[in-house]
Formats: sequence, C-alpha cells, structure tokens
Amino acid sequence: MFNDIGPLEVVTLVVLAVLVFGPDKLPKVIQDITRTIRKIREFSESAKQDIRSELGPEFKDFEFEDLNPKTFMRKQLDNDELGLKEIRNGFNLKKEMAEVTDAVHGREAESSSSSDSSGASGSSGDRVDMTKKPEEPGKDDRPPFDADAT
Repeated sequence: MFNDIGPLEVVTLVVLAVLVFGPDKLPKVIQDITRTIRKIREFSESAKQDIRSELGPEFKDFEFEDLNPKTFMRKQLDNDELGLKEIRNGFNLKKEMAEVTDAVHGREAESSSSSDSSGASGSSGDRVDMTKKPEEPGKDDRPPFDADAT
C-alpha cells in the first residue's frame, strides 16, 4: 500500500505527528488509528462474505479484485483458452518487417537478398528510410484549403 514512501518521508511524517499531537497524545492516537483500520478491514471482509453467500455456490470463486478493469483484462488475456499465447509467440516482428522491406525494394524474400543488396538499395545498405517525406506542391497545384474562406 505504501511502497512508494521513502525513509525521508517516513521521518517527516513522524516528526509532523509529534508536532501536531505532541509526545503525550501520540501513542493514544496511534492506537485509535490502528483500531479504526482493523474495524474497517473486519467490516469489509464480513461484507465480502455476505455478498459471496448471497450470490450462491456458482460464484464461490468470485474475487472482488476482478472488478478492477485492469485486473480483469489481465486475467482474461492470460487465460490460455483463447489461444492468445500461441498467436503472440507465433508473431515475429523482425521477420515481418524484413518481408515488408523486401517487398518495398522488389526483392524476393531471403532468396536474392545477398545478390540484390548492392543494386536495389543503393547507398543505404540494408536500412530502409520509412520516414514520411513532405511532398512539395507544384506551382500549378492548388492548396488543400480555400484561402479566401478562412
């Protein structure tokens, strides 16, 4: 719950608590806070048990953490019934990009890449510049908008 609080923050909170409540009342305040947290946890657990008992036996393995959308999606995607792991493991991004690069340069996939690399790709070697270059409009081309309307 408080994993991101460092030692300096803890010391600051302790000093602040001593200044606000004083050294005499601080133990009593800490006891009251821990007692309140314990009661809230007990109330929460009893409410969860009541809801589980009201839902019936078909929801005996129901977890309230599944109501969090992030947890629910992670649990559903990790489920192997859909075959998503096979799809994820079968997809090779480097191979797909190499095939696309070969198709762009008009080469055969992996068969003539060594003989064609000097003639087809020129001075860029095996690297492909996939950045989009802005097209310069000609002198007779109209702008894509009406300058008088804006």
